Amino acid sequence: MAALLTTLFLPLLGAFALLFIDKTALRGIKVTALAISLLTFLASVVLFMQFDQSEAGFQFVINQTWISSLDAGFRIGVDGMSMLLLLLTTLIMPVAILTSFNSIKKNDKLYYAMLLLLQAGMTGVFVALDTFLFYVFWEVILIPMYFIIGVWGGKNRIYAAVKFFIYTMAGSLLMLLAIIWLGFHGDPQSGKFTADLMALRDVGPRIPFDIQQWLFLAFALSFAIKVPLFPVHTWLPDAHVQAPTAGSVILAGVMLKLGTYGLIRFNLELFPQSSHYYADFFCILSVIGIIYGALVAMAQSDIKKLVAYSSVSHMGFIVLGIFSMNSEGLQGAIIQMVNHGLSTGMLFLCVGVLYERRHTRELKDYGGVMSVMPKFGILFGIAMLASVGLPGLNGFVGEFLTLLGAYTSPALDTPWYAVLSASGVILAAVYLLKMYNGVVFGVNDKAENQSLPDLTRSEMWQLVPLAVCCFWIGLFPAGFLKVSAPSTAALVNKIEGLRADDHNYGQELLLPDAAEALAEQGAAHPD
Repeated sequence: MAALLTTLFLPLLGAFALLFIDKTALRGIKVTALAISLLTFLASVVLFMQFDQSEAGFQFVINQTWISSLDAGFRIGVDGMSMLLLLLTTLIMPVAILTSFNSIKKNDKLYYAMLLLLQAGMTGVFVALDTFLFYVFWEVILIPMYFIIGVWGGKNRIYAAVKFFIYTMAGSLLMLLAIIWLGFHGDPQSGKFTADLMALRDVGPRIPFDIQQWLFLAFALSFAIKVPLFPVHTWLPDAHVQAPTAGSVILAGVMLKLGTYGLIRFNLELFPQSSHYYADFFCILSVIGIIYGALVAMAQSDIKKLVAYSSVSHMGFIVLGIFSMNSEGLQGAIIQMVNHGLSTGMLFLCVGVLYERRHTRELKDYGGVMSVMPKFGILFGIAMLASVGLPGLNGFVGEFLTLLGAYTSPALDTPWYAVLSASGVILAAVYLLKMYNGVVFGVNDKAENQSLPDLTRSEMWQLVPLAVCCFWIGLFPAGFLKVSAPSTAALVNKIEGLRADDHNYGQELLLPDAAEALAEQGAAHPD
């Protein structure tokens, strides 16, 4: 439990500690922020070493009453699915902080405090077992990311920050309404409000189907915006292009995974019947997003916008795996969340390296940089091939499992979702190889590119650990898949059990008013 509390609260305490450091002590601010993030990563590694990979349920659970009248508590814990995402979060943050050392030139103290606050919020989302606490962490994330984009972003940063905030807030309000409804009807016997997610997991499948559909859609819209799923994706390219490099790395590496994690934790676990009912709809949107994102990426001349649209395409594979609702699809979705965070995070780091040297992101301004930046060319190539899904690298494992899950899914009516989505792999090779070739190969005939310095030691520390993880997962995926296997198997068994048992699958939860009315009717007409 100590390791879990440290992983959650150390970044928050670090953010407040930074506010008391003299703003002129820039090196002290940077080193302190990096040290806190590294210590948090070590705490998460300790937590992982203590984690029992054979257990399907939540571990290290803490349940302390917070607001007794609402049955809202400080309830946290991790299972196999959240454990992997927790490790991803604590790995990405030191990299994001390190990449900011030379690129952030103003309000350093506030900037690093915002990064640590953002880490605490994202960690809280992954470990929360209370709907009220989950919503608090979900909303906390908006504040630091809004300022990271709006204060330290590019020329159109205000527009991008406001658009990001409005999109996410609109979805969050619908989720809040659903949380309130669930809270009041989560304990039908007493009728008291509860925010206990563990209790609501048992209640959700027994909610009347017509009501369950509305609750499902309220949660799903909020999470789909965060993914982002087509057609509510338009905030992401603007946010990526305008955000500083660290902001883009965190967005792609971790924040988008909050949406896909929410789809699993809330939509599939609380509303399995509605998830099955809407599976085809969300798979159609996923396929559209995969192909649309790839085609738009092919048309981009701005490297950062190209990588941003690649995220729209790749996140479609994850949603497709989720709504396959079988072990292969869910396992593929979870490992692909980690894979996308690593490979796309690397791509944004590489774009940041180029931008810091040339202050341009246009493909036409580059060419032949391998001749002067061989280390960069190799690591950029690893990131590109991992995103393409080359066997031996991490992207292949996730994409293969999500496509296999979609092809064999009993919840989907046709294998065509997998067949059409597979075209996204081919299109990804087209736009990513075009980008890589335009930057790295060819003749270095531009004077500005002929004296570009290769990767610094700091930049190597940012890219090499992520590259190692790409190979590690690609060559030895079983060690990662077995972490989430018990949790995904339990969820799939729950969904399949409800589908197989027609009585339970269609069973409706009698709400307090309805139960009272039936009792009165029985008393009046005993026969």
